[in-house]
Amino acid sequence: MTHHLHIDAFSGVSGDMFLGALVDAGVPLSSLEKGLKGLGLKGYRLRQHQVIRSSIRATKVDVDIHQGFAKPLSVAAIRKILVNSRLPDTIRTQALHTFKLLAEAEGAVHGKVHHKVHFHEVGVIDSLVDVVGTLLGVAHLKVATVSFSRVNLGAGTISTAHGLLPVPGPAVAQLAQGIPVCSTGPTMEFTTPTGMALVKTLSQDCRPLPPLTPHTVAYGAGTADPHGWPNVLRLFVGSPHTNASTNTERILQLETNIDDMNPQLYEGLMARLFEAGALDVTLTPTLMKRQRPGIILTILAHPDNLHPLTGLLFMESSTLGVRIQYLERYILPRSLHSVKVRGGTVRMKVADIGNGRTKASPEFRDCEELAKRTGQPVSDILELARQTFSRTTKGNSWARSSKSTKTPR
Repeated sequence: MTHHLHIDAFSGVSGDMFLGALVDAGVPLSSLEKGLKGLGLKGYRLRQHQVIRSSIRATKVDVDIHQGFAKPLSVAAIRKILVNSRLPDTIRTQALHTFKLLAEAEGAVHGKVHHKVHFHEVGVIDSLVDVVGTLLGVAHLKVATVSFSRVNLGAGTISTAHGLLPVPGPAVAQLAQGIPVCSTGPTMEFTTPTGMALVKTLSQDCRPLPPLTPHTVAYGAGTADPHGWPNVLRLFVGSPHTNASTNTERILQLETNIDDMNPQLYEGLMARLFEAGALDVTLTPTLMKRQRPGIILTILAHPDNLHPLTGLLFMESSTLGVRIQYLERYILPRSLHSVKVRGGTVRMKVADIGNGRTKASPEFRDCEELAKRTGQPVSDILELARQTFSRTTKGNSWARSSKSTKTPR
């Protein structure tokens, strides 16, 4: 039986908070230790204990480092560790993607291309354990789908090797692009780069707690214990509701007509709208006043993203007004399944359309990255993933997916 995981990051998220919450949810520490042996790393040990954070009991997992690497590690060196590891293919692929996100964020902040970024010799062990341990824990719980709340970044300043910096730190701020965030509570750092990168790797969408029957509510503690504030990460693990009455959600439709904008600007505008949380963006040709050719720009989004998206429209386009409608949309229950293809692993998005029938579509990002790595055409990998998935699901009535690799967000 597969489960849905909801990440409630009301007090932010970090790697050790993830590990603590997963252990609190029932993942044995011994299972994490066994799985982490696949990395081939030494010089650390995991330690768990129970703590109280503002009257809430939570599990704290510490990564005690006895010996780090002799020198800082490049992104290529970390990639080599992961590629040569004995980790399951899905975990390896997710870990590689997480460290790519971290490297790109650090590179953007420091003005370097991501493959020239180096990670601290001791901290890289901590990061590898946090990232791979979290991915192993999520897999242990048989999680198929993941959602998350708005992420609390914290406030104030932090002292770093580069001096005093504002919260969120530059790397977290870079990773937060496209993620709904907030800042509330004590003036301290709540979210780390590792935590934010894991949210982006694991999660499909940001939304309030979706309809589900929770089997476990777990708490992972952060290191800090501010007075009067529960510094914990809360996880809901349960069975998603699959009937029609509970698979609807309230969304916004933003719409504006434009007839005086350089068409070359639309590509960048659409990219920034998606980064700001848009679920979908479409451009529809139309004929406007005085017979001018124009564009109807339509955006679907969750209500929380209203102000960032309208702000972008007014700043990045020539529009002077935006129409707003509140809609209900029905969403098919979805899950992720991984298939092995030549050269790597591809995640399949599987939607339940009722009466025992489903439709499956390859995750385009996985296929695109695999194509770059192996030199195969993306179209070949897409078709191979579909065929492999069909072969591995014999006995089920799988509906053939459409040619589009994009499912409704």
